[in-house]
Amino acid sequence: MPELPEVDALVADLRGRMVGAAVAGVEPASFAVLKAVDPPLEALLGLFVTGVQRHGKFIDIEVDGLHMVIHLAKAGWLRWSDNVDPKRVKMGNGPLALRLRLDLGDGPRSGFDLTEAGTRKGLAVYLVRDPADVPGIAALGPDPLADDFDLRPLLGRRMQIKRLLRDQKIIAGIGNAYSDEILHAARLSPFAIAETLDDDQADRLATAIREVLTEALREAHGKPPSELKDDKRSRMRVHGRAGQPCPVCGDTVAEVVFADSSLQYCPACQTGGTLLKNRSTSKFVK
Repeated sequence: MPELPEVDALVADLRGRMVGAAVAGVEPASFAVLKAVDPPLEALLGLFVTGVQRHGKFIDIEVDGLHMVIHLAKAGWLRWSDNVDPKRVKMGNGPLALRLRLDLGDGPRSGFDLTEAGTRKGLAVYLVRDPADVPGIAALGPDPLADDFDLRPLLGRRMQIKRLLRDQKIIAGIGNAYSDEILHAARLSPFAIAETLDDDQADRLATAIREVLTEALREAHGKPPSELKDDKRSRMRVHGRAGQPCPVCGDTVAEVVFADSSLQYCPACQTGGTLLKNRSTSKFVK
């Protein structure tokens, strides 16, 4: 799933390509991808892109006061093209969810496809007058890279720290991968209870959040959308690397498997050498 660094880099890339372009076509390939459309998609035609912003993991394309908001979910992606297929999109059950055509002054050639792999569809597109009209944006917690972000008040919850980091209503933008990386950098067990962290642990966690995300942001920016996913995978120290040596201590990276997800951690760095049990029937990760 794209998380804060990849979405931020994608937004910056789109801003450079799209601002000033006129919308020449919006063609959904599935009605299921459209979660809220007020006004209708046709209202975008002929209007100009005036900005592209990020809210958590949401992409917000502003078009003359309207907002096309995109959430890529677990398996969605945005594929930019300078030469979009001229054939009109047909409704179907394939990976293509929506095509946006843009006119940069030389005709409707550029644009992007929204695609989603697999059979479980979660990619969502909204057309709204205000980003806050999107329920997921309205409910977002603070951005962890904001200048005024303060972790301490958010820790007063009796919940596992891994779950807290991933809860978008508590902290916006962190998902499964970067929560693993942050907890490894902070030397904390993913099952540690947030409200029980002492001052030193809380400080390590706050530092890890900022340093891991800032480094990831620096690495992701400037890369084209086609390279962002592979770049993210290449930078992971523990996430997705079960069975491999920890780059810090050399111990073997371990894994906890849930019903529809998994987490990775270093026992030596994070749990005092203790192996955590699998929870394949748990609802811990939703």
